[in-house]
Amino acid sequence: MESRLFREDSYTASGKGDRLPKLRKLAGPTDEQAIAKRLREARLRRGLMQTDLAASLGIDQSLISEYERGVVRVHGTLLAAFARELKVSADELLGLKRSRRNGDAEHDPRLARRLQLIRKLPKRDKQALLRSIDNFLRGAGVLSDLSDKRRA
Repeated sequence: MESRLFREDSYTASGKGDRLPKLRKLAGPTDEQAIAKRLREARLRRGLMQTDLAASLGIDQSLISEYERGVVRVHGTLLAAFARELKVSADELLGLKRSRRNGDAEHDPRLARRLQLIRKLPKRDKQALLRSIDNFLRGAGVLSDLSDKRRA
């Protein structure tokens, strides 16, 4: 008795009796342009330039640009690496979960970039810079004594 599973003509790609599954369009939240937009927004909220992100991931900057424009589809393992570097969840990048946005720095990429650079300063330089910022804010009338107590 001949097995139907292993007959030569049972899995042919042409002719009658074609038993290969039909390819269907992927149904799901995979809009490349939307993912690209969220990827770019997450990078900007972190204050990173494309070159910084590319260097931390070990890929070329032009590839980051292509991902952010939606020209190239982001591979799953790279999506996880993006999420890790950008400190967001992969679900947020895919649009399955709302983005966590807390703090004004996230809305101003220039401020976020400067904060990132300030974090790299030695402790003594950070303290001097913060004193200067506090003095400026006091002079502008936006830093109250309550803010000073909370800082300590």
